[in-house]
Parts: sequence; C-alpha cells; structure tokens
Amino acid sequence: MRIIFLTIARINSISEKGIYQDLLKKFNDEGHEIVIVTPVERKYNQKTCVEIEGNVSVLKVRTPNLLKTNIIEKGIGIILVENLFKNAIKKFFLNTKFDLILYATPPITFTNLILYLKKRDNAYAYLLLKDIFPQNAVDLKMISSHGIFHKYFRSKEKQLYKVSDSIGCMSEANKKYLIENNPEINENKIEVNPNSIYINNIEKASYIKSFTVNIPDNKVLFVYGGNLGKPQGIDFLLETISACRDLENIHFIIVGSGTETRKIKKWFELIKPHNATLINELGKDEYNTLLKACHVGLILLHPDFTIPNYPSRILSYMENSLPILSATDSVTDIGIESEKNGYGFSCRNGDIKSFKLLIEKLANNENLRKEMGEIGFNYMTDNFNVDLSYNIIMKHFEFLTN
Repeated sequence: MRIIFLTIARINSISEKGIYQDLLKKFNDEGHEIVIVTPVERKYNQKTCVEIEGNVSVLKVRTPNLLKTNIIEKGIGIILVENLFKNAIKKFFLNTKFDLILYATPPITFTNLILYLKKRDNAYAYLLLKDIFPQNAVDLKMISSHGIFHKYFRSKEKQLYKVSDSIGCMSEANKKYLIENNPEINENKIEVNPNSIYINNIEKASYIKSFTVNIPDNKVLFVYGGNLGKPQGIDFLLETISACRDLENIHFIIVGSGTETRKIKKWFELIKPHNATLINELGKDEYNTLLKACHVGLILLHPDFTIPNYPSRILSYMENSLPILSATDSVTDIGIESEKNGYGFSCRNGDIKSFKLLIEKLANNENLRKEMGEIGFNYMTDNFNVDLSYNIIMKHFEFLTN
C-alpha cells in the first residue's frame, strides 16, 4: 500500500522517535511505501526538496513559520500551508497514486488538499485527532466564541471531519466530546486510536550527564518535559515549586520550550528557587537520558479547558517507568485513567493543597513509585503500543489481506 502523511510537525526521518515517526516506521516495517509531507519553516532558510530513505520519501515544503512563533504569523502560515503542500505534491508526486491519506490535527485547514487526493487517487482519508481547534483557543481566551475567527475555523473543522473517512481519537473522553459536539458526524467513523510508540524496556540510570550538573542526585526528581505554553497551565507549576520549598527531599526539573519560556525564565531569575532547575530544550537522546534518572513524571493542563486533551509526553514517562502525577482540567481522562489503572495520581490544576500532598506521598515512598512505574510500563505495552494503532488503521483495509 502507498501512504501519504500530511503534518505541520517537522519530520526529518522515521528513525526519529515520536508518535508520528513510530507509526510511520511501523507501516514501513510492514512493507508499505510512505511519502511524508512536512514543513521546512522560513527560519531554516531551506528550499522545498525531497529526501529518500528506502521506501520512505520525505517531501520538505518551505513554509512560513508555524511553530513557536507569534499567533499572527502562525495563523497566516496555517492558512497558506495547504496550498504550499498541494503545489509541492503536484510538482514531485503528480503521478504517484496513494491508497491512504494520513493526517493529524493541527491543522484543520487541509480539507481541499485531502479532497484533491481522494478524488485523484480514490484514497482513504484517516484523521488522527490530536487537537480540537478552535475550541481550545476559545478555552484559553485567545479568540472569542462569537467572533469571525471562530466562525471561520469552526467551519473548517466541520469540513475536515466530513471529508475524513475515519477519525481516530486519543481517548474515550476525546471520542465522546467529538460525538456530543458534532452530531452531524456518523458515529461509525469515530474510533479510539491512542497516541502510541515503539516501546523499549529502558534501564534506570543512577547518574545524570554533564548538561544537568545543577541537579542534585540525592533527591526525588519530579520532571516536566515538553511544550511550555498556555495550554499547559504553567503558572500552577511555578506555584507548586514555591509551595514545596519546605520539602527538602524533592527537586523539580522543567525542560522544554514554548510561548511561556520567557515568562518562566524571568520567574527563575527573580525567585531563584533552590528546589528547581530550568533546562533549555534538549535533543531527544539527551532528554531520554535525563528521564532515566528521574522519579516522577508531571502532566499539566490548563484548568479552563473544556476539551479532553491527552498529552503525548506521558508516553516517554511511562516508557521510563515513571509514575504519573497530573494536574488537569475537569474534562480530560488522562489523570482518571492513570488513577484507575494504578500508575498515577491526579487532581485539578489549581488545587495546590491536594497536589502538594500527592507530591509528598510519592516523594516519601520509593516502593510505591517503583510499583506504579512498573504498572505504567506494562499498561503502556498493552495499550499504547504502535502495533495497536497500526492494526486499528489497517482494519479498514481488510480486503487487502482477504
């Protein structure tokens, strides 16, 4: 089968680690041909080109800046990227027939491109729903629910759902939300297809590399790694660090980048917390090395969200056998699932008293951390394995194997 994957995430190779790369690698391992269409943002000063890696072709399309930029440039870029992708596909893969179109949100503006490929190739369109926009922007008060931007993007969102033959949601709560808020969608084409990766059994490390020399090796390390933006409700993490200054046996590590990075850096410069370390964004190998030495993984979501997010960073925590401590909104099921299945604790983002008690509970019980971490790894093996996601998609092509 020949597959085209459309994404605004920057992908250089399927040998990289990530939810998209691992899924595409699984397709490649099963003998399918793959074309990845990915942006090369203006800031990298590269031209549109195709790079070939065995049965995988990576079409890198020059675009405006899309990620980690201001909202105006991002908005313009998201609107323009569809035509840029379409023109590049026509130039380099005009006579290539695709059987499956895979694409993920964000963005929600690929409808015309998907329709073009479906009509041209009679291809099956599968949406990996990773983000529900524009409602997330409304929740964060970035746009008004009654404004022209919401009306425009909500229309685009509905068009994307309509053109998709199947929609894979990250969790049951994600699926339920989509059905309840989009009654025009045929429920039969909505299914749960969670974030997933190739799973490695990782040995815990007893040391930390030189890039983390300021991190104590005699404390319980609570790590938050990933995007540092408004959706994560970072203010609560900073409040937590301040509230836990009297707990001598714990240390917080924040590693990543995003729109809130400058704010966090200023806070660290002003407060100079003795119980926390801020690390600039690390390469994936360095980040994984860091996680090997940590003890608890933190999940944060803004308390005002009305959409059930399911951050993929939980996978790297679980792969490293870290128990999960979540502070989230009231609608996501990421914390509920961790508690129900025994690999984490959760409370509302903003409930500093409860969150601190959970921090103390995990910090003071090494056996509990180890037990929960092992449960999490085993749960991940059974539920977030890339083989499962692959099979969920391939069941729509059972006629190929019959």
